[in-house]
Amino acid sequence: MLTKVLNDQELVRQYLEGNEKAFELLLARHKRKVWSHIYLLVRDRELTEDLFQDTFIKVVHTLKSTNKYNEEGKFLPWVMRIAHNLVIDHFRRVKKMPLTRSKDDHDVFATLCQTDKNVEQRMVNVQIDADVRKLIDTLPPEQRDVVMMRTYLSMSFKEIADHTDVSINTALGRMRYALINMRRMIKENEMVLERA
Repeated sequence: MLTKVLNDQELVRQYLEGNEKAFELLLARHKRKVWSHIYLLVRDRELTEDLFQDTFIKVVHTLKSTNKYNEEGKFLPWVMRIAHNLVIDHFRRVKKMPLTRSKDDHDVFATLCQTDKNVEQRMVNVQIDADVRKLIDTLPPEQRDVVMMRTYLSMSFKEIADHTDVSINTALGRMRYALINMRRMIKENEMVLERA
């Protein structure tokens, strides 16, 4: 007997109607991709497991909440966005965002190493990092995501393109516009972002 393979939209509908097995099928179908996406960002198996569980707890909670899930047949991209946001929230929460000091044109924090700094110099540098994070937070979401992934998560533009489902040129363009917008905001607000 042939069994009809249900698409994500049909499985979500069945789950919302009380069929718990439908959610198990959704989870089994997308587990590898969601887990891999999180792992690529955090590079830690234990943390990946925690964030993966948090992702699907949030998915279940949102699905069970009335009017919170907008059914457009895009279940996986929606789950990936939840996972991605939880990763960023995790790094913000623990204040452990790994700052990457690269030598390319797209490094927001192209600075010298901070060895042997006195307390005042370190405080100035912490304030500058906080100011830059505030600037990043004011960017349009697409630009903000690229800057966060590139600067804080050390992702290549190919990885960024894969995870945001755009071309590499689009990812590069978003980074370029983000830097232009940040420079404009720095100039408009007469900010000084020179490290001590």
